[in-house]
Amino acid sequence: MKKYLDIVKNGFIKENPTFVLLLGMCPTLATTTSAINGMSMGFATMVVLICTNFVISCIKNITPDMVRIPVFVVVIATFVTILQLFIKAYAPDIDKALGIYIPLIVVNCIILGRAEAFACKNSPLASVFDGVGIGLGFAVALTLLGSIRELLGAGSIFGIHLLPESLNILLFVLPPGAFITLGYLISIFNKLKKA
Repeated sequence: MKKYLDIVKNGFIKENPTFVLLLGMCPTLATTTSAINGMSMGFATMVVLICTNFVISCIKNITPDMVRIPVFVVVIATFVTILQLFIKAYAPDIDKALGIYIPLIVVNCIILGRAEAFACKNSPLASVFDGVGIGLGFAVALTLLGSIRELLGAGSIFGIHLLPESLNILLFVLPPGAFITLGYLISIFNKLKKA
């Protein structure tokens, strides 16, 4: 069990896709205008990552090397399509807020990278735990980034107003605010990791 917890810890801290590996920057910067959007995108990516890692780990021995990457992309696309249909049916507000970024999970380098680097070399159970660790790291990073941007830009977190409107800084809900906030979070994360 310790082995699997170490895999989760590794994905959450040492190989955090947002703060350490700097992967998946497109959805990170574009969808984190609010805490709910960041959390939704993070957990959507995590679900696809876990399912993809499991299936790829199961079929790794029967997939020829020549078509390995196209097979990975088809597996990822299948789970993204299922997820998108589920979100459209049961969470239309989230579907509207995230828009094109849900289908773009297919080409998210985090998922394809973990399929290539971990899932096709390890057992299905270890691959699931890797998906949980990397996915949680991504989801927490996006939720944190979205929360800070929403708090500073709109004075609220998850739609709950905490600051008066006079303290809102519009810059933080605009694209430059995403870069500024992410830069500070990366530096804080790296400082804490070294401590």
